[in-house]
Amino acid sequence: KYSNLPVIDVSPATAEWYPDKLKRIIDLCFAIVGLIFFSPLFVLIALAVKMTSKGPVLFNQIRVGKNGVPFSFYKFRTMYLSKNGDVERKEKMLSFMKDNNGNGNGTKIISDSRITSIGRILRKTSLDEIPQLFNVLKGDMSIVGPRPCLPYEYENYDNWQRRRLNVTPGCTGVWQVTGRSSVSFKDSVILDLYYINTMSPWLDLQLTIKTIPVMLLGKGGK
Repeated sequence: KYSNLPVIDVSPATAEWYPDKLKRIIDLCFAIVGLIFFSPLFVLIALAVKMTSKGPVLFNQIRVGKNGVPFSFYKFRTMYLSKNGDVERKEKMLSFMKDNNGNGNGTKIISDSRITSIGRILRKTSLDEIPQLFNVLKGDMSIVGPRPCLPYEYENYDNWQRRRLNVTPGCTGVWQVTGRSSVSFKDSVILDLYYINTMSPWLDLQLTIKTIPVMLLGKGGK
């Protein structure tokens, strides 16, 4: 279904020959270069977010990282502030996770009415995720890996689904370049497990390169 990837294997094996220290060095190199390259755009986006809606420029949220350890996750704010938005999102996400059939809404459960004008552009192109390069510098995230989930999502994972956090979560990954928001929850987990079983410097480089046209074309983003 996804570029002929063998995504059936959900065994406990991991690609242990890819040393954490080597992956960390690669992450640091990409993060530093990325922050330098995106620094002018970072300033422009920050100004656009601040001028088009009330609230902070950055959206800071608790996510679950490697081995279930929580950390502060950064994004550019793309939505209007709301007291009830998180409750609504939680209900829809838990329902989506239990469905597993893929209803066309994909992995992102959002309220369109809450998205700001600049937020639509940022979400479509994933430019709202540039601040996650700071997460990579801190060591909370990797450039490539399974996406970090919210605490209530992690609490409702089946045991086999929790394997996606056996490694450091990433800014991009297999399902982000194959379907982004159109991928069902179950398929996104399976694709993450495929990555964990086969991760390598070469695969990381491939996925990083493939992320660029996905962002520029806004494929599957919302």
